[in-house]
Amino acid sequence: MLLIDNECVARLLTMRDCIDVQERAFAGLLTGASIGRPRIDTYMPSARDDGYYRFGSVDGATDGVLAVRLKSDVMVWPRGGSEQKYCVEPGTYCGLVVLFSTEDGAPLAILNDGHLQHMRVGGAAGLGTRLLARADAHSVGMIGSGGMAETFLEALAAVRDLQSVRVFSRSADNRNRFAQRMSERLGIQVTAVDGPEAAVRGADIVATCTDSMTPVLDAAWLEPGMHVVALTPREFDAQVAARFDVTIAQGREPLPMAESERFSQRISGSPNAFVGGSAEERARLPVSHGARVDTTHWPIYTDVISGRAPGRTDDRQITFYYTVGNWGVQFAAVGGHVYREAVREKLGVPLPREWFVQSIRN
Repeated sequence: MLLIDNECVARLLTMRDCIDVQERAFAGLLTGASIGRPRIDTYMPSARDDGYYRFGSVDGATDGVLAVRLKSDVMVWPRGGSEQKYCVEPGTYCGLVVLFSTEDGAPLAILNDGHLQHMRVGGAAGLGTRLLARADAHSVGMIGSGGMAETFLEALAAVRDLQSVRVFSRSADNRNRFAQRMSERLGIQVTAVDGPEAAVRGADIVATCTDSMTPVLDAAWLEPGMHVVALTPREFDAQVAARFDVTIAQGREPLPMAESERFSQRISGSPNAFVGGSAEERARLPVSHGARVDTTHWPIYTDVISGRAPGRTDDRQITFYYTVGNWGVQFAAVGGHVYREAVREKLGVPLPREWFVQSIRN
């Protein structure tokens, strides 16, 4: 049994490997070699009158490993602001990935999920871009300059020969730092611009990586031949979606359950939410009252790779990859890879297995 921290994950996991292991795991969904459970969140009132406690879990299995990803957050939605989260106090977080062997049930590892999460999500953007973007896509328009934006761009550079990037985010300091840092890391020209339209216009690939609670793209900015990938469904609306010629979802997350007082699929950021608290307390939650983009009829990744649905068939099509779905399988694929590399490199902190395996029958 190993304890693997963020520093160790960063040392062991390359973006190309992150993309490749997800690609193999997703192919396994077609044969039953991979399987995953959709994410389920549980909400309870917190001490803040502008937030709620959220526990989230998802699991999946592939290549001999089952992963359970667990998150414990206080979610905060300042009025008129963007979504924020923390554990204990602002600036600290609690997310864990626990790995088990599907061969004998043995607990294998506990991983911090911070770096792994960023890489997993970035890798998904790279996977969708490998599938759908034009082969000659060389430029990126990016909205967002946080940690997720870094791994998004790293993944895009892993699957396409990028030559230039324009980035916008609300903070001029943040976008300028991002441009300098990513230019040095990737060896390509990354330029900070003063508005989202300036970032998007003329780009071959458009990526949105924000914590915005409202759409950040305008349908008028999209042009033939673009490939678009978004971090969250909040970043685009029905008008933008109507411009896409090809829409591919990574997988399906919402469970086939009806809305009720204690179960909702309309809480921002949660595909499936069980909700505690009084009616007055539940009013704090950012529930969508308008029409969400309906993705239930969109083909999914495995439909394309199996030939059941086409991907891009024309260089003038605008394609879109929806990075929601198959999250448990991603954690199993990427977490399993990190665990095997840690064993090979003799890294991580060994923990006695007897702490986790008991003689009392469960």
